[in-house]
Amino acid sequence: MIVHDIEKFATNIEGDISFDYSIKKLNWFNIGGKTKIFFKPNSLKELIEFLKIYSNRGKIFILGAGSNVLFKDDIFQGVVIKLGKNFSNISKLNEETIIAGAGTTQKKLSDFAKDNQISGLEFLSCIPGLVGGGIRMNSGCFGKEFKNILVSVQAIDFNGIVKTIPADDINFQYRSTDLNKNIVFLSATFKGSKKNNLEIEKYMKLLKNKKEKAQPTKIKTGGSTFRNPIEQTDKKVWELIKEAVPKGLNFGDAQISEKHANFFINKKNANYEDMKKLIDYTKNKVKEKTGININLEIVIVQ
Repeated sequence: MIVHDIEKFATNIEGDISFDYSIKKLNWFNIGGKTKIFFKPNSLKELIEFLKIYSNRGKIFILGAGSNVLFKDDIFQGVVIKLGKNFSNISKLNEETIIAGAGTTQKKLSDFAKDNQISGLEFLSCIPGLVGGGIRMNSGCFGKEFKNILVSVQAIDFNGIVKTIPADDINFQYRSTDLNKNIVFLSATFKGSKKNNLEIEKYMKLLKNKKEKAQPTKIKTGGSTFRNPIEQTDKKVWELIKEAVPKGLNFGDAQISEKHANFFINKKNANYEDMKKLIDYTKNKVKEKTGININLEIVIVQ
């Protein structure tokens, strides 16, 4: 990959560009090799210019918080783009509507809504990712999803063209949407309803307590590993795993959490092969035991 023009571009921007950059520090599993290029734009102008220079010379992967991705241990032959701090601005459009940058954490968005007495976004306080990732996956918990609060999305395609996508034009499904993979989310508009912020805070604390009782915290994990197979059974995927796989199963330092069977953790120095073996073994055992095919919620970056 010839990068002379990108090296020249890197000297004239406020954002960061690195070459042969370690991926490990970019994701919660703390697994992965390197990416040929890592780009952290600090403005829309920089992002547009880069996309036009980079063109179609390699892969592009848009990284959010890194909370639900698994990278391979070899070199990613392309660019990993992570939006800079100027993509995490947040503001109130009116008494019930918020505009948030795609680089905003979902918790920050939830807190902003609470502080401005806007209800409906409380569930976001329990999701570790960024707004952009939440849109892509239609993230949700405790009975609510992004589709319930999203008004529109502002995005840019890989040719550098900015567009607005109304939520009504998006086909939302369980932990997925039909949004084009070749776009970068820039910001999104959300709508809630007015409510006393003390009541909102009380509900957020209730959700937080529920989460902490059920899920492991402060460890190297990608969160929920598999999606609930809602079209095949009423059972949650963690129940299926618990029935089919020995508690605490591990391959090297890749292990199933003893606290929540759908959380896979890196105990210390797990690599991609360790985690992939654990994923494949679990998927096969659940199929063998129950006849149900479970699909990944985490994203494996190829």
